[in-house]
Amino acid sequence: MTTSIQDSRSASLRGAAPRPSGAVALLAASLSYAVLTAAYVVANRATPQPDTPGRDVLRYVRDHGTAINLGAFLLLVTAVLLVPVAAVLSRLVRRGRGQDQGAAAAAVLAGGLLASGALASSAAFTWTLGRLPEEAPADLARALADLAFLAGGVGYAVSFALLAAGTGLAARRSGLLSRACATTGLVIAAAGLAATLTLLALDFGYLLPVVRFGGTAWLVWAACALVRSRPTAPGVNA
Repeated sequence: MTTSIQDSRSASLRGAAPRPSGAVALLAASLSYAVLTAAYVVANRATPQPDTPGRDVLRYVRDHGTAINLGAFLLLVTAVLLVPVAAVLSRLVRRGRGQDQGAAAAAVLAGGLLASGALASSAAFTWTLGRLPEEAPADLARALADLAFLAGGVGYAVSFALLAAGTGLAARRSGLLSRACATTGLVIAAAGLAATLTLLALDFGYLLPVVRFGGTAWLVWAACALVRSRPTAPGVNA
């Protein structure tokens, strides 16, 4: 009798869906990305706003050179980390069951790479801004600050929206993630697309941190959900 039960359990596990390969790596990269994102916020909490006059930007550069360089470094590292996050997530989406998984996986990878490029560009503009001499024109300081904001803010938000939308849509069809997690990804994607309105009115700028920090939290949530998944045989209660 005992042998029969063990054989039945073994057969059930052999037919179960295994934990998605790469989920642990995705969680490690996502957690590292989240920690470095938080560190960037702490280091650059006094960054001038997009409507700050150029002369005040120059004064900030003179008084916070170390923070600017550290922020550029953290942005670049987070940009690098986002590449494996997008690659692993894209592979997991492609392996899910459902229609158009290949298109969704391509959207996830493209969005992740574009978001990574946006962060890297923001890091480059930020570092360049930090090297301006005191006698530099105020308009040049304002222009570099605007480019850093455009790349790391709006550019990142709309790119991350592509990653979140691809993941959310595919996960809802295939059951890769819970419905709540998949729906949250779609909400983040909608916020990222709406954040492009910041180019028309700065009042929409509040959507940028929603995408940046809400999207980071969602990435960690999705990675944790994938790691915690366990083999479950069809029709068998765990």
